[in-house]
Amino acid sequence: MAVTPHDPYAALRFRDFRLLFSGRFVAQVGEMMVSVAVGWELYDRTGDAFALGLVGLVQVIPVMLLSMPAGYIVDRYDRKLITLWSQVVLIVCSLALAGLSLTRGPLPLLYVVLAVIGAARAFNNPAEGALTPQTVPPEHYFNATTWSSMVWQTSAITGPAIGGFIIGLAGNAAAVYMVNAAAGAVLVIVLLMLRLKPQTYTPTDEPPLKALRAGWHFVRNTQVILGSLSLDMFAVLFGGATFLLPIYAKDILHVDATGLGFLRAAPSIGALMMAAFLSRRPPFQRAGRTLLWAVAGFGVATIAFGLSTSFWVSLLMLALTGALDNISVVVRHTLVLTHTPDDMRGRVNAVNSTFIGASNELGGFESGLAAALLGPVGAVVFGGFGTLAVVGAVAWLSPELRRMGALHKSYAPEPEVAAAAEQSVST
Repeated sequence: MAVTPHDPYAALRFRDFRLLFSGRFVAQVGEMMVSVAVGWELYDRTGDAFALGLVGLVQVIPVMLLSMPAGYIVDRYDRKLITLWSQVVLIVCSLALAGLSLTRGPLPLLYVVLAVIGAARAFNNPAEGALTPQTVPPEHYFNATTWSSMVWQTSAITGPAIGGFIIGLAGNAAAVYMVNAAAGAVLVIVLLMLRLKPQTYTPTDEPPLKALRAGWHFVRNTQVILGSLSLDMFAVLFGGATFLLPIYAKDILHVDATGLGFLRAAPSIGALMMAAFLSRRPPFQRAGRTLLWAVAGFGVATIAFGLSTSFWVSLLMLALTGALDNISVVVRHTLVLTHTPDDMRGRVNAVNSTFIGASNELGGFESGLAAALLGPVGAVVFGGFGTLAVVGAVAWLSPELRRMGALHKSYAPEPEVAAAAEQSVST
């Protein structure tokens, strides 16, 4: 199939990617709807903010514990089949949530179902993430990543709104859970329709523990991947201004719940606009510098938001953080696709999921602790300067990332990297 290098719709011209793109979008909107429904139902039944905090905790613990074993399984067995069965488990869990909602079942059981959802996502995320290289050729990884990013950002904007509308219309959260089950079924049907390129499997005679360690060692010895993951993790850890938005809305910007809603939506809107822009341009020719400057800009925009007392300036800065963060996301995911051997994609994606999960949860904790010690403004400004410090450290410690050029190339793993990883695993 002849596709021009600068075609903004390059990835979408491949049947399997179009199917996967569409199925992901429907399923992701459903997941975003559920996040709203669970929070609404728990607070409606308990009136306890701590009950809401437990939602994230019971879902992230299985992800942190199971991601690496799941990555090993993803590399050893059929990724499409693992994704399919993960989606079936998620559908069953959504129907279980609907039953608990309709019968007002015991809350401990609801948390058990949420924990199972977290476990299913621990397998689904590395498996589904590793499917993209089986749907498009390497020269279109950047374009495929930008379109995948648009799926995430669009669902983040529309999912909660649709979920809230359904709750208001039906009068309960059960309807949202059932709609999500139907959305998961759409992705299952899509997966069954895919005709994927063959994947490379981890050798079956490789000891499981050695194979698990190989994923960590590969990331550690591949500077561009380790540097990009570190940038994202610490930027989210230090620059998580969104966790303090309720305080900013009420005490600093003096806006109501509607204003808070706009503030929460601003980063996703900025990210969506940036993803749409990136989809229409060729891959970055100086990807390393672009990534470093984007994360540095994220830190500066975070500082500006922290110091702002104007609602409109704050809204603009939040949109800018979302746009710049999207550049980081697209570059990072493209790097993971281009630098990772096919038989290690599951384990490397699992490491990526662990980094992201840790940064999101710890970012909320760091923001709350810093706000208690420094006040909300001090916490956000401190986080922005922390992000700038991380950019400087990564630029200094990872010269390979700093000097990295075009993203459109498909990189074979460097022999010295593979040898170093093999030696460190053996010892």
